[in-house]
Amino acid sequence: MAQNRMAAIGDRDSIMLWRALGLETVFAEDALSIARAIDRLAKEEVAVIYITEQAAEKVPDTIQRYLTKSFPAIIPIPNREGTTGYGMSGIKRNVDKAIGADILFGDNK
Repeated sequence: MAQNRMAAIGDRDSIMLWRALGLETVFAEDALSIARAIDRLAKEEVAVIYITEQAAEKVPDTIQRYLTKSFPAIIPIPNREGTTGYGMSGIKRNVDKAIGADILFGDNK
């Protein structure tokens, strides 16, 4: 069973605040170190991993491996410069798949 631990992955300036809130922080910006951090945290049974959108975009295959597992929940968050839209696009894809229609944005294309 997963522990009640949470962690944040991303560039130092974006996730430093998470450390002040008591989360484990992993400063990683290249794809290899990001993927290794996710795999390590998952192995350590971290329940929730917050990851900057910019970092998440570099490791889609690694994140995909954990989407069908109960833990960890991997949640993209904006970095200090703002959002890229990556997190919202993932939510939109999941809702579209579950509902069969675009109820979030109403695209009628």
